[in-house]
Amino acid sequence: MRKLTYFVGASLDGFIAGPTGDIDMYPTPPAYLEHLCAEYGDALPTGARQALGIADQPNKRFDTIIQGRATYDLALSAGITSPYAHLRQLVVSSTLAADTDPDVEIVSGDVVSRVRELKAEPGLGIYLAGGAQLAGSLIGEIDEVILKLYPIMLGTGIPTLDGEYDLTSFARTDVTTFDSGHVILAYSRE
Repeated sequence: MRKLTYFVGASLDGFIAGPTGDIDMYPTPPAYLEHLCAEYGDALPTGARQALGIADQPNKRFDTIIQGRATYDLALSAGITSPYAHLRQLVVSSTLAADTDPDVEIVSGDVVSRVRELKAEPGLGIYLAGGAQLAGSLIGEIDEVILKLYPIMLGTGIPTLDGEYDLTSFARTDVTTFDSGHVILAYSRE
């Protein structure tokens, strides 16, 4: 069975974005970016992969991405309707038209059931890109969390998870540290 991995960047105080959804404040020094390209290149948008010279790098962790409407809107605002063309793309939205892009499946119904169907299919992992509300609604289906911890504090913003109280335990499986203060933490559901 495939895993659903919440792969997300966060500030030291637990925010994945600023109060208005902005994400441009996260520093990406060269050694950190090099590591992301080598280990998590399939989680980068197609345009970034092209700009970084890794567009032809085969996917090794993920072959599917699921994201919420606000996360997808970041691409739409730049005129990009298929931001992860190298992955199977699903966007959870009750307001987007089903024909937004032929390479993007709009999920407007039961997202938990849809994720369970995806997990039962063969293939690589499923990348949960956000946002906080979607992650909160899928907490029972998240098998792994990979947290890219940035050495900054925002004070306020969009939390890592936004949902009902549901204590869920995870065991740390890996830690990668960088001289810049960045840390990548991996956890699996216990």
